Amino acid sequence: MDAATLAKFKSQLEQLEHELVQAVKADESTDKVELDQSRVGRLSRMDALQNQQISLDKQRRRQHHLKAVEGALRRLEQGQFGQCFICDEPISLEQLRFDPTLTRCIDCAEA
Repeated sequence: MDAATLAKFKSQLEQLEHELVQAVKADESTDKVELDQSRVGRLSRMDALQNQQISLDKQRRRQHHLKAVEGALRRLEQGQFGQCFICDEPISLEQLRFDPTLTRCIDCAEA
C-alpha cells in the first residue's frame, strides 16, 4: 500500500476517532432513570428503562468502535495496517475502504 493511501486512511481514522470521542463524552452525561413509583406510572417507568437500555447499548457500541479505530491507528503507526491477523495476507482495499478497522481478510473472516 502506498504512502498516499495510508495517509488517507490515517486522516479518515483520526476524524472518526474524534467524532466517536465526542459522542462517548456526550453519552456519559445521560441521566439515570428515577424509579419513584409515586411520581411516575408503571408504563412510563418501563418506557424510561427501555430507553435507558437502548442508550447504554449505543454507548457500548460506540466505545467498542472507538477501540477498533484506536487499534487501526496503532497498526498504521506500526506498519501493520491492512494485514490479516490470521494469515498475514493483505486485506483488500475495497474491504478497508468499507471498514478501515478490519483485522481479517475476506477468506479468514468467512472461515
